[in-house]
Amino acid sequence: MKIKTRFAPSPTGDIHVGGARTALYSWLFARNQGGEFVLRIEDTDLERSTQQAIDAIIDGMKWLNLDWEQGPYFQTKRLDRYNAVIDDMLAQGTAYKCYCSKERLDALRKTQMVNGKKPRYDGRCRYNNENSGSPCVVRFRNPQEGSVIFYDLIRGPIEFSNQELDDIIIRRTEGSPIYNLCVVIDDWDMEITHVIRGDDHINNTPRQINILNALGAPVPKYAHVSMIIGEDGKKLSKRHGSVGVMQYRDEGLLPEALLNYLVRLGWSHGDREIFSIDDMKQLFSLNAVSKSPSVFNTEKLLWLNNYYINNLPAEYVAKKLGWHMEQQRIETSTGPQLAYLVKLLGERCNTLKDMADSCHYFYKDFSSLDANAANKYLRSMAAPQLQGVRDKLAALTDWTAESVRGAIQQTADILEVEMAKVCMPLRVAVTGASKSPAIDVTVQAIGKDRSLARIDMALAFIAKGAQ
Repeated sequence: MKIKTRFAPSPTGDIHVGGARTALYSWLFARNQGGEFVLRIEDTDLERSTQQAIDAIIDGMKWLNLDWEQGPYFQTKRLDRYNAVIDDMLAQGTAYKCYCSKERLDALRKTQMVNGKKPRYDGRCRYNNENSGSPCVVRFRNPQEGSVIFYDLIRGPIEFSNQELDDIIIRRTEGSPIYNLCVVIDDWDMEITHVIRGDDHINNTPRQINILNALGAPVPKYAHVSMIIGEDGKKLSKRHGSVGVMQYRDEGLLPEALLNYLVRLGWSHGDREIFSIDDMKQLFSLNAVSKSPSVFNTEKLLWLNNYYINNLPAEYVAKKLGWHMEQQRIETSTGPQLAYLVKLLGERCNTLKDMADSCHYFYKDFSSLDANAANKYLRSMAAPQLQGVRDKLAALTDWTAESVRGAIQQTADILEVEMAKVCMPLRVAVTGASKSPAIDVTVQAIGKDRSLARIDMALAFIAKGAQ
């Protein structure tokens, strides 16, 4: 039997951390088992589904490199199939028409709750269909005896009494099929063997199993993944740092870092923290997924991102960085190669956006200096050091980090000052601020002509202040 899993989001918003982890686990299980992965868009909620959300789902999956063999399928394009199955169920007696008004159902629910009972349909139309021809919904005729028992591949055996399950609606009055019916038909038609999804679906599982049994369809195996919570123990939200997948891209994360972080939110392999995609595909198993909720930690995610910035090939990271440079309208042809910049700034930056934010001075000239840095380091006493190093740099015929370092050292030696007395004024002069990578590689990357012009601007700033 070929293993086949699916990711089936509703297009009502972006893919967030929980959905992305579910997609990853389903994808990894299929890859580990040599199976297939299906992408399905469950868009029957027409009021809430949007094309923007559909685009965000597909863009997010592509950015994460979670490819699929089949799909994307759309439930709104399969309505005829669902309704044909419902009509067959009506003919076979596994479903029935319900004519109860909303007012009656509201009153029934209120009475049950007042009496301390679980709100559920009382089965009136299961036995009485005298209102034939009036508007109606269609309900599934759920078994009234026995239990639904299934073995959850993460949680073990789970049992639901059929007496606790409702005769759920499977088609609305206006004729549209309901989620629990659609997902069953989809899993059946698409030959899904394993359903890996969030634990918020556990209560749907016995209902779906009963429908599958009524249809004579095979029942897939189920695995329900625990929720992700914030460090305060509450449901994950934006205040915990959880955002849509594409926003993680916009904030400068690498897909490899996010996937590595997500796989460890509930799954482990010893004490290991770093997993490549190939590692994940080889090692992932559902029996190593935790039953307990996982805690989202932004600092850990940023640590992983920094690791991948510095350990993936610089040329690959540079391509990702290039997108952020374009977003900030930085013309990169006027400065160092991005791959070199990745090596230069990688240790200092947790995200590619940080890197793009902090590298402007390599590519764009500036007309003003950071006021605090200039007032601290570009004072009259710094003029000899700055003029001295300018002269040494101007005389260089071989513009390398080593030669720049030699010019700085020679200036310090001649003036009999510490290196820092030369380095800090030079750093502020050529970058406009007081922080940068090592000054020799920074000056080398900025270039000779641009560095000399900026030193001249700093000397003019000092002269003006001395007047």
